Amino acid sequence: MTILSWHRVAPFGAGDFPAGTPLCRFFAWNEAARHQDRRYIIARDIYTLFTAFGRGEAARAMCVAHLARCPLVGLRVGGWVSLQLSAPDRTQDGTVVAAARELVDRLLAAIGAADEAAHAAVFAAFEGLSAEIDLDAMARRRPRLLPAKRLPAPRRVLVIRLSALGDFVQSLGPFAAIRDHHAADRLALLTTAPFADFAVGLGCFDEVLIDHRPKPHALKEWWALRRQLRQGRFDRVYDLQTSQRSSNYLRLFARRARPEWSGIAPRCSHPHANLDRDRQHTIDKQAEQLLMTGIHPTPLPKLPPVFSEPPASLAGRDFVVLVPGSSPHRPAKRWPASHYGELARRFFELGYAPVVVGTKEERGLAAQIREACPDVIDLSGQTGLGDLATLVRNARLTVGNDTGVCHLAAASGVPVVVVFSAASDPALCAPRGDRVQILAVADLNELGVDAVLAAALAVMPPLAHPVEAAPA
Repeated sequence: MTILSWHRVAPFGAGDFPAGTPLCRFFAWNEAARHQDRRYIIARDIYTLFTAFGRGEAARAMCVAHLARCPLVGLRVGGWVSLQLSAPDRTQDGTVVAAARELVDRLLAAIGAADEAAHAAVFAAFEGLSAEIDLDAMARRRPRLLPAKRLPAPRRVLVIRLSALGDFVQSLGPFAAIRDHHAADRLALLTTAPFADFAVGLGCFDEVLIDHRPKPHALKEWWALRRQLRQGRFDRVYDLQTSQRSSNYLRLFARRARPEWSGIAPRCSHPHANLDRDRQHTIDKQAEQLLMTGIHPTPLPKLPPVFSEPPASLAGRDFVVLVPGSSPHRPAKRWPASHYGELARRFFELGYAPVVVGTKEERGLAAQIREACPDVIDLSGQTGLGDLATLVRNARLTVGNDTGVCHLAAASGVPVVVVFSAASDPALCAPRGDRVQILAVADLNELGVDAVLAAALAVMPPLAHPVEAAPA
C-alpha cells in the first residue's frame, strides 16, 4: 500500500464538547494522562481521517473503512500520522461495517452537543465495535485490524461495592442498570458481610461473594480472596467502590486473564475518565462511570418490595422514624438528641408514633430522646438492614442526620428530612428523591425544632389512622 502523506493529528479535544459533558471530561482526562484510553486514540484517528478526506460523506466512508476493512492510519509518531492511499477491497462481515459506521456517525454527531444521551451513544457505539474488532490492536502505534475475542455466553460479570451503608444504598440505581444491561449474563456482587443478606434480597444478583477485607499482612486471607476472584472467571468487573483497595483487586487476576475493568485502577480497560470525579455527587459519579462503559441511563436508587412486616407494635399506626446517630468519629454531623426528643414529643401530640433507630452503641441517644418523650418506641440495636428498609418504607416520614438510614428512606420513596452541618457537603452525598428535604446549617446546634417540624409537615402525608379524641 502506498503512503499518501504525513498529516498532523487533527486538533480534536475537550474543547470540542460543551464544558461538563461526559466527552469533554473524557478527553480532558486523556489529555492529562500518561497512558491514554484506547477509545480516545481511535476517536482522534477518526477525526483526523474525517478532516483529511474533506469532511463529507466520502470522508465518513474512509473512517468506516479504517475501522472495518484495513487501517488507513499506518503509523503514529508524536502529533503526526501516516495516511495510506486506500484500503484493499476486502469482504467483511456486515456487522463489522455497521458497528464502525455507528461509531463514526455517533462521534461526529456528539461534537458540540450538550445532550448527555448523545455522549452516551458514543460510548455505547464503542462497546458495539469492541464486540467485532480488537480495540487494543487498533489503538497501537501501528494500528492493526484484528477480530475481537469471542467470549462464551452468558458472560460472567462482577460488581464490587463493599461499604458503607449510605454508599451501598446509592449504588442501588447502578445495580439495577447493570442488571438490565447484562440481562442475559451471570451477575455477581462482591461485598462485605454486613450487606450480604440485604444484597441477596435485592434480586439483582445471581451470586453474592463475601470480601473479608484482609489486613495488609494477612497473606493467607489475601490468597483466599485471590483464589475466589480467579475462580469466578469474570469477563468484566464494575468497581463501584473505586477505592485504592478495590482498585488493587485488579492485580489479583492473572495478567493474561484480567477482565475488562470499569473503575479507577491504573490502565484498566474502562476508566472513569474524569479529573474532577472526587467533586461529583456519588450518584452522578457512578452514573457517569457506567455511561463510559455504554450503560445509560442509570436510575435513582430504589428499594425493592419490603423485606418483612413491620413490628406488631406498629401495625395499624402512623409512625415516624427518627435517626439521631451517625458516624461516631464525626459528632458534628449529629443534631442534638435533646432536639430529637422535643421533635418526638411534637409528633406524638400530632398523632404519630415516634420510632428511634440506630446501632446498639447509640442507645444512649435514644435514652435522651425518651427523657423528653416517654412514648418513643426505641428500636436501637434491634434492626438489621432488611428491618430498617421495612420500617422506612412503611413510615409516614423519616427524619435524620447525614447517615445511611436516610439514604434507605429516600430510596423507599417516602418523605425524608435530612439535616446537614458543615461537617459534610450535601452537594456530594445528600440523598436524592422527589420527597427529600435537605436542611443545611453550619452548626446543627443552631437548627431549631420548629424549622425541622415545618420541613417535615411540608412533605409528609396526612394521618392514615387518625386518633379519635377520648369522650368527655
